[in-house]
Amino acid sequence: MLMTPVVQRLLLANVVVFLLTRVYPTALQDFGFGPGGILVRPWTLVSYMFLHANFPHILFNMLILFFFGPRLEERLGSKSFIWFYVVCGIGGAILSLAFFMFAPFSVIIGASGAVYGVVLGFARYWPREDIYIWGLLPVQARILALFMLLSSLFAGFTGAGDGIAHFAHLGGLVVGWLFLKRWENRRTRGVVQPPGPPPKATGAQDVEAVERWRAIPRERLHEINRAELDALLQKIGEVGVKALTRDERAFLDRIAKSL
Repeated sequence: MLMTPVVQRLLLANVVVFLLTRVYPTALQDFGFGPGGILVRPWTLVSYMFLHANFPHILFNMLILFFFGPRLEERLGSKSFIWFYVVCGIGGAILSLAFFMFAPFSVIIGASGAVYGVVLGFARYWPREDIYIWGLLPVQARILALFMLLSSLFAGFTGAGDGIAHFAHLGGLVVGWLFLKRWENRRTRGVVQPPGPPPKATGAQDVEAVERWRAIPRERLHEINRAELDALLQKIGEVGVKALTRDERAFLDRIAKSL
């Protein structure tokens, strides 16, 4: 599995912070998000998502990030992905605060809001991808995301006192969806379909790559991926293959390889 730079740094940061909290356990209270956190300690909107109560807690969250994060980072680009991750985590904290009366808490910690957003993002772009639960049971990504949404919603209103920040999970899912809708609108604004002039390419490898990308069966793609493919092919046609970023080339290569 390709380990992308932001996912790698997030994994490392979470592990390092977890080890530090074993030495400095009061950090869970000092940097966790509390009901008055936005006004008194606004930085806890971000710091809380790097704290974890115990080993199973961090293991669960980091496994989700490890398996779902790299492909989503390739799809969004590293800069957009880190913003997506942080905004999902912040959304989890804010929604938890908004529904405090239904699920009161003293402090929230954990990356669950952010990583639930990552699962939502994965399911949005690869909805029919099989996810093997416990390595055995195949479940399509869209079904998994829907289950996470419904279970978080149900448990949020009925599971008060179970020690789980269900509204943080729900916030990550909802804010993740809103973030991606805005990101997609900005990316596809003004794109003309189908792509216009033949692509400009220099060098045998570039020519071969462009031919491979143009041969991608558009009808088999999700509509969002199809719009992105068209936008990138149009970009090649207008300014040449050299203008593609590393993330854009990686996206085209991955789509071509998968199909």
